Amino acid sequence: MSSFTFRPARRENVPLLIGLAGGTGSGKTNSAMLLAKGLANGKPFYGIDTENGRMLHYADDFDFRHGELHAPFRPERYADAIEAAIADAKEPRPVVVVDSFSHEHAGEGGLLDWQEEELERMAGQDYAKRERVKMAAWIRPKMSHKEMVNRLLQLPAHLIVCLRAEPKVDIVKNAQGKTEIVPKQSLVGLDGWIPIAEKNLPFELTASFLLMADRPGVPKPIKLPEQFKPFFPLDRPITESAGRALGEWAAGGAPRMTAPADDSGDGLSVAQLVARVKTNEVPTELVRETIAQLFPDADGAKSLTDVQRGAVWDALAGAVAGV
Repeated sequence: MSSFTFRPARRENVPLLIGLAGGTGSGKTNSAMLLAKGLANGKPFYGIDTENGRMLHYADDFDFRHGELHAPFRPERYADAIEAAIADAKEPRPVVVVDSFSHEHAGEGGLLDWQEEELERMAGQDYAKRERVKMAAWIRPKMSHKEMVNRLLQLPAHLIVCLRAEPKVDIVKNAQGKTEIVPKQSLVGLDGWIPIAEKNLPFELTASFLLMADRPGVPKPIKLPEQFKPFFPLDRPITESAGRALGEWAAGGAPRMTAPADDSGDGLSVAQLVARVKTNEVPTELVRETIAQLFPDADGAKSLTDVQRGAVWDALAGAVAGV
């Protein structure tokens, strides 16, 4: 007899793994804290600090339990620290923020250091042999990283990881044959800014974003599945409200139809209005009736201005909340 069992699929107790990458001044730590506060919904969350207590700069603004992780930054030590936070938690589905996860790749004792240690063990100062075995020297570090990722994917918790990002360039020949320095192109980067992490990590997460210093906290998607797009408007900073709505979604409920206080002032694009209608399962007929009542001369949502669409959403939220 098979040991497998099946039941009707229901969205409930879904663990979330969110990645926020950015350079100095991009707002990644504050955004992670806001998301965590919303996900925790009034309870303390956990902060794992790899930067000598820097997370404590936020202790006056957020309620969290703080722990430090020091070198060597081996993959298994990250997984151990996260699991220790979960074991310490008194509530189910705790929320854990790690700042920074980049040390697992480029910090002291991280993957890059570990590969160099393997090269030294396998070839010493024989540079011809080092060249021959440099790929083999990645076997142990990569296996450990893969094991860590597998542990993270099984966590009964919400995990938010902060990643540093840095600008990278390529030297290329242009159409005229002249050498140019251009921003490096990457699936995980933007304008040459690339997360400092094992290259596949951003895609192992539920969703991952790049933040830029010119617009702190505003997410630029690396990986953003369709069902999470309503929680992360791409024209405004990540908010505590986004975390709260994500938590409600992950628990199996419908996210509350209350948007951040400043949302309606900026209005809504057609895509944003459609996303909110779909996420909150607002009947199409109710949308049409609301538009007709507010703007009798309008020819559907596309004919409205952003501010008018914001007013439509406010009316829909009020109507549905009153049902």
